[in-house]
Amino acid sequence: MINCIALDDEPMALEVIKSFCKRIPFLDLAQTYTSVSATRKHLRKHPVNLIFLDIQMPDMNGIAFYKTISQDTMVIFTTAFTEYAVEGFNVDAVDYLLKPIEFDRFQTACEKAKDYLDYLRSSSPHKHRHLYVRSEYALVKISFSEILYLETMDDYIRIHREGKESVLTLMSMKKMIEKLPKDDFIRVHRSYIVPMKRIEYLRGRTISVGSVTIPLGTRYEKEFIDRYKGLI
Repeated sequence: MINCIALDDEPMALEVIKSFCKRIPFLDLAQTYTSVSATRKHLRKHPVNLIFLDIQMPDMNGIAFYKTISQDTMVIFTTAFTEYAVEGFNVDAVDYLLKPIEFDRFQTACEKAKDYLDYLRSSSPHKHRHLYVRSEYALVKISFSEILYLETMDDYIRIHREGKESVLTLMSMKKMIEKLPKDDFIRVHRSYIVPMKRIEYLRGRTISVGSVTIPLGTRYEKEFIDRYKGLI
C-alpha cells in the first residue's frame, strides 16, 4: 500500500485526485491540503510515501516546497503549465501530470510509483531483474535482459538495448556498475560495461557484442579473462 497526500490550491483539482485514488486499490490517500503550511504539519507527524503536488501555487512554488522536504518521499507533480516539466524532473519526480488529468494517465503514473517503491524497498534490488534510470525527464524501467552494452559519454551513460532505442542517463560508471548484478555484467574498459551472456567472442584485445566491437582495457583485462574462461 502507498500512503499518500495531495497538495493543490484548487479544491476542484483535489476532488479529481480523491476520485482517482479511490479507483486504485494500492493507494491510501490520507489527506488533501490547499496550503503548504498545513502540509508541512502533516509531514512532521505522518511521513508519507508519495505526494501529489501542484506546482503553481500562490504561497509557494511546489517544486521549491518539495526541495524542503527532508524525508524520503516520492512526488508526482501536477500542473496546467507545460514549461515546468523539465524543472520538475530535475528534482527526481516519479512523473509529471498535465491538467486536466485523465484517469489512464494518472493510473500509469501511480503504477510507476508502486513499481519504483517496491524496487526501493527490496533488500536485493537485483532480484527484480531491472533497474531505474532518469532519461529525458522521465523515470525509465530497463530490464537487465534487454541490455546489449553500456557506454560512457562524458558525464552520461548510454544504455544500448536490443530491439529498442538506447537510453541516455546522467550517471557515473562507478554508480552504474553498483546497480547491475555483478555475476551478469562486467566492466571491460573505462568506457564500456557488457553483459557476460552477450559476448560472442574475444579476439586479441577486442570483444564482440552483437554487431559491435568493444575494446578490452588493460586495467580490466585480467578480471575479464578469468571470468570469460569460465564461460567457454
